[in-house]
Amino acid sequence: MNSPKLVEREVPPRTAWALEQAGIAPLLARLLAARGVREAAELDDNLAQLLPPAGLKGLPEASALLADAIQRHERIVIVADYDCDGATACAVMLRGLGLLGAQPDQLGYVVPDRAVHGYGLTPTIVDLALEQKPELLVTVDNGIASLAGVAHARAVGLKVLVTDHHLPAVVDGAVVVPEADAIVNPNQPGCTFPSKSLAGVGVAFYTLLGLRAELRTRGLLPQPEPRLDGLLDLVALGTVADVVKLDANNRRLVAQGLRRMRAGRAQPGVMALFGAAKRDASKAQGFDLGFALGPRINAAGRLADMTLGIETLTTDDPERALALATQLDAINRERREIESGMREMAEARLDALVEALSGALPPAVALFDAEFHEGVVGIVASRIKDRVHRPTFVFARGADGHLKGSGRSIPGFHLRDALDLVSKREPELLAKFGGHAMAAGATLAGGDVELVQRFALALARVAEEWLDEQDLTRTLRHDGKLPPEAATPETARLLDGQVWGQGFEAPVFCDRFELVSQRLVGEKHLKLRLRQGGRLIDGIWFNHIDMLPEQATLAYRLSLDEWQGQQRVQYVIEAAG
Repeated sequence: MNSPKLVEREVPPRTAWALEQAGIAPLLARLLAARGVREAAELDDNLAQLLPPAGLKGLPEASALLADAIQRHERIVIVADYDCDGATACAVMLRGLGLLGAQPDQLGYVVPDRAVHGYGLTPTIVDLALEQKPELLVTVDNGIASLAGVAHARAVGLKVLVTDHHLPAVVDGAVVVPEADAIVNPNQPGCTFPSKSLAGVGVAFYTLLGLRAELRTRGLLPQPEPRLDGLLDLVALGTVADVVKLDANNRRLVAQGLRRMRAGRAQPGVMALFGAAKRDASKAQGFDLGFALGPRINAAGRLADMTLGIETLTTDDPERALALATQLDAINRERREIESGMREMAEARLDALVEALSGALPPAVALFDAEFHEGVVGIVASRIKDRVHRPTFVFARGADGHLKGSGRSIPGFHLRDALDLVSKREPELLAKFGGHAMAAGATLAGGDVELVQRFALALARVAEEWLDEQDLTRTLRHDGKLPPEAATPETARLLDGQVWGQGFEAPVFCDRFELVSQRLVGEKHLKLRLRQGGRLIDGIWFNHIDMLPEQATLAYRLSLDEWQGQQRVQYVIEAAG
């Protein structure tokens, strides 16, 4: 519905030259320079190059709180979230506290059921945690906006440590944080930590680094001194799956985790997930984490219980890990079936909306159907957003009867801030909301379908004010032409060895081709034979069935296609210009 505008990235020539002089291959130097890398030192993924934990506000208090709990043999219960970031953060905290001296009988966890408890440290989750007789609650990947939940926990005599990366709540125009005993969050007011893009699992890992230093100071560190880098496979998985920006620090965390996976030294559950997804861990890439492992963990929180995902990541028994990963794989297949049907319904709703508006597309979209499944609204919102390049919300009716939505946004439209403005203009419309610039959630104040229409109009009004025609034009940034002599398996392996992801996108090249042949395979993919400068090369455009003209400008990724032990280069088409 909305073909992208192809725009070539700018490459600072001096920077590219300097990177070449530092020994980086010319093509890679050009790609890195175009993504803001200024010097080769930024590519050093050694652990010693990680940002020091000292810059995190609240870390000294958090470290003392945890050290006291371990020393006094207090019961610590982790309050997790029901997505992959939350599951990996919970596993990191449980494993890390165990390494640092906490006894098994000191540790427990609780994770909300998406349909029953809602998001975050709610009072009902505090009551559920109380069944485990905790003295200290530790939130991971949630809690910064849980004002009522933290207050309830403190009122019943619990200590609370919040570790999170989300934005704090805004009440009456002012940023408000909960009255916890300690908060570690790079996005809380007054925190000077340079990377604001840490995922929840990254914050959990840094909290453990602070705890280790505190225990060392107290002379309480187990000997030999525990190494925490064994947790970095989990940190990498949660970081990529949560689609946070891969700044230099996050790229180091991910690179270290991928290195462990390729060496076969990941947690049993991570290795089992590679097997269940039929992926080769020895060739692990960020793509595997984001599109194979992450969705299998997320599926548990969407359709079942995230306990299954956390147990997969915390077991040390390879056989049990494989059995759990196999269950996750089955749930993920069910999730795909539900998503496919929901996506078709959502697209039909969208087409009806466009038809009602005489072919016009509103600047923001909100969709609802009585058949929509609450656990899959975020994925479907993402798919619709990709199709129409508009901020998109998809709503479903929750178990409590309320309409609950998940939204995805486009550059230039801060979704959480937009919801804040909607709530001010329509005070009776939203029961609660929260999230990020690019992803957010909202619960409407009731179950009347008319509320979705009111929300759609209010969100579209904000979009009209904030976005212009250029913002609403989908843009695909590419890296120009790939020299024909560089279209080799060696180049593909060089690019696959780098860490790409959100904010540090994988290379996409663009060139003019003659189409020698094209045919549909699997009923929904376009298989191509391309001619470029006298050379023939294979291409495939996944989930695209429309035939192309004899000459076409194509944007594509370089990929390795393995068949019967032979490796060949293939172009994976992203768009046509």
